[in-house]
Amino acid sequence: MSKNIENAIYNEKLPSGLPWGKVIKKGQTFRIVDLEGCQAVDTLFYNANNVNDRYSATDTIREQGSIFITTGTKLLSSDDNVLMEIVEDTCGNHDTLGGHCSAESNSVRFGLDKKYMHSCRDNYLTIVSQLEMNPKDITNNINFFMNVPVEEDGHLAIVDGISKPGDYIEMEAQMDTLVLISNCPQLNNPCNGYNPTPIQLIIWDK
Repeated sequence: MSKNIENAIYNEKLPSGLPWGKVIKKGQTFRIVDLEGCQAVDTLFYNANNVNDRYSATDTIREQGSIFITTGTKLLSSDDNVLMEIVEDTCGNHDTLGGHCSAESNSVRFGLDKKYMHSCRDNYLTIVSQLEMNPKDITNNINFFMNVPVEEDGHLAIVDGISKPGDYIEMEAQMDTLVLISNCPQLNNPCNGYNPTPIQLIIWDK
């Protein structure tokens, strides 16, 4: 269902490579817009009242029977709560297994000279420290708009994204949910088309 942007209570552009965090309250709708297409948006979800209860890729995948998420997917927590439900998705393909880039993964995948390039883990470490959370709280994330197919040999591949400029995913909070985003700065694989770009973040009240 199309929503009027003028009625949004929050509507901000997040530049490429930066972190973001906010509590989406129960009943609110949260939209992430891929403004220019092919931009991975690494996202963590937590019960806003108990961050030990956080998004569980294992439980979400098991319950829906798919490693990809789209309209109708319920994002389950480690305590079996529904954090968010995806209510609209114009892209149709989002990754649950690829994880987020870090100094360690950059050096292993792309060479030691890439170790200290800015990464999603750097963004997460920045924002969890601001929230007085622990680095151990950085756990399973969803890579919205990231194309990670399973190849015939069973390996995961990071390939060109399929999201187009203006594609979006929209979620309704089923409980107060802390959302942490790293608008991925990765330059060494196709997840951002080798050119990280901004996204738009929009919230509507009930």
